[in-house]
Amino acid sequence: MSGGVDSSATAALLLEQGYDVVGITLKLWPQDCVNRAEDKCCGPQAVTDARAVCHQLDIPYYLIDESAEFQKHVIQYFADEYKAGRTPNPCVMCNQNLKFGRLIDRADQLGADYIATGHFARVEQVPSAGRYLLKRGRDLRKDQSYFLFSLRQDQLARALFPLGEKTKSDTRAVARHCQLKTADKEESMEICFVPDNNYGGFLQSANLVHKHRGDIVDLHGHVLGQHDGIAFYTIGQRKGLGITTSKPVYVVELDAANNRVVVGDDSALDRDEFTATNCNWHPFDHLTAPIAVTAKIRYNHPGTPATVTPAGNGSVKVKLHSPQRAITPGQAAVFYQDDLVVGGGWIAR
Repeated sequence: MSGGVDSSATAALLLEQGYDVVGITLKLWPQDCVNRAEDKCCGPQAVTDARAVCHQLDIPYYLIDESAEFQKHVIQYFADEYKAGRTPNPCVMCNQNLKFGRLIDRADQLGADYIATGHFARVEQVPSAGRYLLKRGRDLRKDQSYFLFSLRQDQLARALFPLGEKTKSDTRAVARHCQLKTADKEESMEICFVPDNNYGGFLQSANLVHKHRGDIVDLHGHVLGQHDGIAFYTIGQRKGLGITTSKPVYVVELDAANNRVVVGDDSALDRDEFTATNCNWHPFDHLTAPIAVTAKIRYNHPGTPATVTPAGNGSVKVKLHSPQRAITPGQAAVFYQDDLVVGGGWIAR
């Protein structure tokens, strides 16, 4: 429970459906960072709100310290990806390793059968195939299936998403009906551990990345200026480059091996193919033949028709039917067929 309206309504709905419910908040920040998380999903106010909701619903509540695991699987990953010239997706890793990893271990200790969250997504069991399928939430504006693509079959088997069939307004209506204090609480759209969405400032203040100068070059290798470290840049970035050019330029590549930021004009951002690695599939264990999908190359991407072909070692080649802008290494590529999440992987450089 994050102290927000979604997880609060989830707990109320589960009670209504006859489940025995236990509320849990994962404390993800070490103590010296608690002020930074003041208004986030494990900060003091969030914990107070989650505990108050559990009191209203008359269910047990636990605050569990997973800050060491969060540091290892999310924060360090976040920093390492930026230092390697990739743009990370910490929410996917948090879901995979914390919310559906460590929390399942805690569920086992409590004798709980399932893990429930306030994600807008759906899980469907197909007994004949012995599979659990992940599907988009009915409210496509709030669908969060993208962030859950990497969940394994054993994790999906333990997952409940009571909001999957509901809209955001339905969710608030449930909370209001139950007179929960979080019914009208605003939601945060930022990464939970990055204040003001300033990831570069966070990386420096947390002592995870240090400035180190290198060249900013054009597509032909000509030096145009200097940068303070590739960790502070991302594909498609235009502002803050600190160079003067005759026409607008954008970051088109981050060359970690040579400590270079490569820039080019707008057209250099358009590409129609890439490789995705460490793929995870839901209808089957392995992709054995090309399939037609709708590919999302980032969470807020609308999706585009693509053909995905197995490439060995858990990787695939993705051929987009039309070029897309700023395909970014390190981001998740998630593949859909209508509402079904077929699977996904990580965009390679």
